[in-house]
Amino acid sequence: MSRRTPALIAAAVLLPLALTACSTPEGDEPTGDKAAAKSDGFPYTVTNCGVTTTYKAPPKRVVTMNQHVTEIMLELGLTKSLVGTAYLDDKVLPKYAKDYASVPVIAKEYPSYEQVLATNPDFVYGGYSSAFTAGDGRGREAFKKSGIETRLNTESCAKADTPMETLYEEIREVGRTFGVTDRAEAWIKQAKADNAATAKKLQDLKALPVFVYDSGDKTAFTAGGKGIGNELITRAGGTNIFADLDKSFGDASWENVVARKPEAIVIYDYGSTTVAQKKKRLLDDPALADVPAIKNKRFAVMPLSDAVLGVRVPAAVEKLAAQLHPAATTS
Repeated sequence: MSRRTPALIAAAVLLPLALTACSTPEGDEPTGDKAAAKSDGFPYTVTNCGVTTTYKAPPKRVVTMNQHVTEIMLELGLTKSLVGTAYLDDKVLPKYAKDYASVPVIAKEYPSYEQVLATNPDFVYGGYSSAFTAGDGRGREAFKKSGIETRLNTESCAKADTPMETLYEEIREVGRTFGVTDRAEAWIKQAKADNAATAKKLQDLKALPVFVYDSGDKTAFTAGGKGIGNELITRAGGTNIFADLDKSFGDASWENVVARKPEAIVIYDYGSTTVAQKKKRLLDDPALADVPAIKNKRFAVMPLSDAVLGVRVPAAVEKLAAQLHPAATTS
């Protein structure tokens, strides 16, 4: 509950006078720093996953948690804004390697709240909702109380069923936040052109039933019908056999895998379990022997970092299409 002290009352009386004294006369244009801020798009207000923030200037000291948001920052030429990063699923793309090497890695996985604060950040950018787990002390409210703004990759909260558009908006909003709108719009323009080129190659093909194998033994942890992973499959000329699973990732029974007869299996490559080990688990399971993809040993492989809402997506669509439909995509 707020308390109205004499100092606050005095401030309330003086504020209108201060505003009158500092206001720009009607018809005059702002000059100096005010004009620069206006021309650069600041102040900028954005609502991200339920949190509304107004930026008066671009953040200057940024910590990223999760690979795909780190790569967004690197792609937009914001390396010098990074004071710390954490949690890779695999190697960053070669074109980012030099820039990434210049950024301190503050934790192999998620850093503690104290580790983040030690970098003296003014902004923290998380890729998954787990980046801001309140129970681990990294809630967005906790950062706000320390004067640190935050952003969560919108795949974690998007309700629309058009993930590619969500990706474009993610890039656009990050570009606005850091005052690099031109770079963001240039990336979006190229991404749309790349997606259109892939779609043209596949326009006359029949979609291939696809099962995504992320992990799992007793059940199959797979890609559901929400999120960019499902759209990747669709844009690459496939049909996700578990598109009816109302989430980005979830568990499915092996009985349903058999019943839905996938003709190709996409394996997500990450972590300590290798692609070869995942293939062996699938090929050695007698319950899967009659699955068309198993019979024909038809596998495609995607790094997990390709299948999340980040700058890899347009190229990932093309790479997956080449594995599912090699004859149609060969130049």
